[in-house]
Amino acid sequence: MGRIVRAISKDASVVCSAIDGKDIVEEIERVHKSSAVVTAALGRLSMGTSLLGFGMKGEDDKITVKIEGGGPAGQLIAVADSYGNVKADVMQPVVELPPNAIGKLDVAGAVGTDGAITVIKDLGLKEPYVGQVPLVSGEIAEDITAYLAQSEQVPSVCALGVLVNSDLTVKNAGGFLIQVLPFASDEVITQIEKNIQAMQSVTALMENGRTTDEIALMALDGLEPNVLDDFKVDYRCDCSRERTERVLISLGSKELADIIDDGKDIDIKCHFCGKHYSFTPDEVRSLISESKE
Repeated sequence: MGRIVRAISKDASVVCSAIDGKDIVEEIERVHKSSAVVTAALGRLSMGTSLLGFGMKGEDDKITVKIEGGGPAGQLIAVADSYGNVKADVMQPVVELPPNAIGKLDVAGAVGTDGAITVIKDLGLKEPYVGQVPLVSGEIAEDITAYLAQSEQVPSVCALGVLVNSDLTVKNAGGFLIQVLPFASDEVITQIEKNIQAMQSVTALMENGRTTDEIALMALDGLEPNVLDDFKVDYRCDCSRERTERVLISLGSKELADIIDDGKDIDIKCHFCGKHYSFTPDEVRSLISESKE
């Protein structure tokens, strides 16, 4: 199970959330049977979405982050709840690319850079909030940072990393999100910038045994930070037979009648967890009756 730790500066002007997402990324790889570069890309997006979702005010609030960059992986999507639990999907889970210029997995090459990052927040209101900005790098962390700055006017720093072994097992995965509140002083911002410049990459820090607590406190060094809270987070799909029935009903009576006429069981697979739901023609017929009641 993953873990998110949230730390705050003494003057409460800066918050840093850090995640250990190794278990989450391992589950992504198990569910999607993804290649190394796609595991890294979808892992980064999932951890970033988890950090964005963590701490949303409503218990039933949801945040969805979609990236469409025109790369061979196609669309990537992650959905998180207010506890930071997350699920994810990708159009093409297997993409093979040579390493990038610095010898790392070429996430930007798989994702693409010609497109947008879209954030949808379902906060229980009549309409969800939707924000979209162009991709800046396809590396995902920089794209989340750009989204927060442009769409939500929140100065932030996001760092995300996934280290995959040569046998495709996940060595480590983590990240952090620093959000600066409007009343933060110039001195505080300068200190944050100094801290970020001095820090190694998240995966390097984890390799060296640094915990999420230490990473969060390191990012706020010099600002007398304290750990606010500490939560377990998971790769968690909330699909169910009942939800799948609602999806079927939404197809409309004509489409359902065609399924019945076909005379065969219909099998629906959840893209987020791989679970299958099977419906007989008689069960589909009863759904039509329910939808008319």
